[in-house]
Amino acid sequence: MHQETLSEVVEELDRLLPGRFMGKVYQLSTVSLAIDFGLKQGGHLFVSMEPDAPRLYMIRRSLREIEKGSKPLSPFAQAMRTILAGGNVLAVNKDEDERVVRLSLSVTDDLGDSQNRVLVAQLTGRSANLFLLDQAGKITHALRPTKGDGQQVNDPYRPPSQSKAIVEGVRISRAEFPTISAAADEYYRSLEAGEVFETRAAKILARARKEIAKQKKLKANLEKDLAAHGTPEEHKRLGDLLLANISNAVRVGDKVKLMDYYAEGAPTIELDLDTNTSLPEAAGASFARYSKSKRAIEEIGTRLIEIDRQLIELAKKQTRLEKAIADRDEEALAGFEDPKDKKTTAQKKQDKSRSLPGMRRYISSDGYEVILGRTARDNDRLTFREARPNDLWLHAGDYPGSHVIVRNSSRKEIPHRTIVEAAQLAAKFSQASKDAKVNIHYTQRKFLSKPKGAAPGLVRMSSFRSITVEPAENIERM
Repeated sequence: MHQETLSEVVEELDRLLPGRFMGKVYQLSTVSLAIDFGLKQGGHLFVSMEPDAPRLYMIRRSLREIEKGSKPLSPFAQAMRTILAGGNVLAVNKDEDERVVRLSLSVTDDLGDSQNRVLVAQLTGRSANLFLLDQAGKITHALRPTKGDGQQVNDPYRPPSQSKAIVEGVRISRAEFPTISAAADEYYRSLEAGEVFETRAAKILARARKEIAKQKKLKANLEKDLAAHGTPEEHKRLGDLLLANISNAVRVGDKVKLMDYYAEGAPTIELDLDTNTSLPEAAGASFARYSKSKRAIEEIGTRLIEIDRQLIELAKKQTRLEKAIADRDEEALAGFEDPKDKKTTAQKKQDKSRSLPGMRRYISSDGYEVILGRTARDNDRLTFREARPNDLWLHAGDYPGSHVIVRNSSRKEIPHRTIVEAAQLAAKFSQASKDAKVNIHYTQRKFLSKPKGAAPGLVRMSSFRSITVEPAENIERM
């Protein structure tokens, strides 16, 4: 955000928030939050640490809209909820000449003692981040992974060097808006809407171009096939010549000399012909090629006419699409979207919401579904009926406990953070849950088998890795 715009926002926040108490925290994306301070019509405090557009201001959304767009809380948001919930806002300040905003709160700890805590919004481009500071000004939690002095957990907080800060942003004018927050919200929402439109348009246009390229390639292949079949009349002419020269053809090895009765002066021509093939057999093959070539011309010709028709229609469609994009016509653009995409999305939502009795279900910080069995039979069903080959399977080593599955429909490598969170659940829901550290085995489902006659819950691993974690339940339960 522009320095002057941010200063105006901070002045507005310092009028609205002091004396208010922090309420619920909503995770709107991996790097953005909405915080309730009980302002009702005043809205929620919105903070986003997107490197391309870090920002902070008040937003007015219905609670239903915020809840609908919210995701499971990240570990940082959970820490905010635990540490700052109910905290009384003391002040909102901006560091001079820095894009760093500090929200100071007074909170009461478990012993009933009052402490000052600070939520730092560091709106500095690539180094944009949210930090929680203790009374001594040390970092206790960070929203994004951090680098550099004064930026890591347990460091006394220090803003990043100016070389890492973002270039001066757009100066937002309040103009006809009632507040600078309203102006900023409108600006960034229109910016996001434009980005969404561009993404949709690029996807649809790429699909249209791909379809045209596909049809052109098909046309080229058909024309190549057509050329390979040759001219039907030439095949027939050769067959007739072979039959007409049966009595006078001269054969030497794999060469045969024929009189060309169809050419002026009946010259002698020479052809290659396998020594094991007779002239009648060669003539029969020529007549077969004649028939095949004739059919190919008809069939391929019909297909080429259809492809040319489709290419004309696709070119017209692309022209209309490019006009819709140039005109920023949302309604017209929607008419070019593939219905299959919507169906796929609906099916995914349906699959995700499917009930799994006898199971505990969670969402990791990276958005992966994590499922736990409750009983031995539930574990068997989860591992050998519900889990897919590329899903990750985890279990406490040498202790009875829940089987844990991390869904991996994309087949990409599962983030280490998600593996740790799933491993902590495996430790928590095992007989080693009281231990300080628990060894967890993990592998892909495809490396598991069920020994014949084995009791429910028992598996055999052909390959696995191990990780040691503290038992914990640190992710949002579905």
